Amino acid sequence: MEEKMVKEKNIIKKLKFEGYYLNGKKWNGNGYNIYGNIEFEIKDGKGKGKEYSYNGNLIYEGEYLNGEKNGKAKVYNYEGKLEYEVEYLYGIKNNKGKEYYYNGKLRFEGEYLNGNKWNGNGYNINGNIEFEIKDGKGNIKEYDSCGKLLFEGEYLNGRRNGKGKEYNILNSKLEFEGEYLNGEKNGNIKEYDSCSKLLFEGEYLNGRKNGKGKEYYYNDILKFEGDYLNGEKWSGNGYNINGNIEFEIKDGKGNIKEYYEMDY
Repeated sequence: MEEKMVKEKNIIKKLKFEGYYLNGKKWNGNGYNIYGNIEFEIKDGKGKGKEYSYNGNLIYEGEYLNGEKNGKAKVYNYEGKLEYEVEYLYGIKNNKGKEYYYNGKLRFEGEYLNGNKWNGNGYNINGNIEFEIKDGKGNIKEYDSCGKLLFEGEYLNGRRNGKGKEYNILNSKLEFEGEYLNGEKNGNIKEYDSCSKLLFEGEYLNGRKNGKGKEYYYNDILKFEGDYLNGEKWSGNGYNINGNIEFEIKDGKGNIKEYYEMDY
């Protein structure tokens, strides 16, 4: 395939990379930091490289092979704080690695397989062990970089499988509880708003509403009841805030009324 020569520039017009791309990947050339100094050279898709954010902070340093992240690497957030020490295989996390909170404390240490946590221990922001995962299986807790709980539930094959709960990233209130299959929402589900008011209860399939379900107004009054298909209302009745039927939909067809919650 023909090689094409490109120049990448960051937001303040400083040269970031100059060289050749092949199959959409850096292949031959030099990378520069925000001060114009050469940071890495890549040749025939191989080399040690560094990547920077728009403000000049280091966000990645590690090895490349065939134009992809391959080998040991460190990943930083946009403020330059270390988030991961990991090994990549063809651009995906594999083998040993560590994750860190914003304050530098350990969040996870163990092994990855195909980008998923596979063996190791997870820690809360105080340094205490929160879970153990073995051969991709365990009861997991996931936190954001500041230590807020985002998810707790069952893992199998390195992915969400079984019962689980998700929490609002801003106020830590429950916003979902139900079942997962291969990382997707599947089975009986409940969804809540940011104040933990029930918005929906019903069935999911492959991450979308499928089957029977109910939607509610903010004041717990029924809003819709019926069947869903591929995430859309398919058959059933919609109600106004007074509990009266407003519309009927059948086989995905009907005259619909939708309301803003703020009207009430």
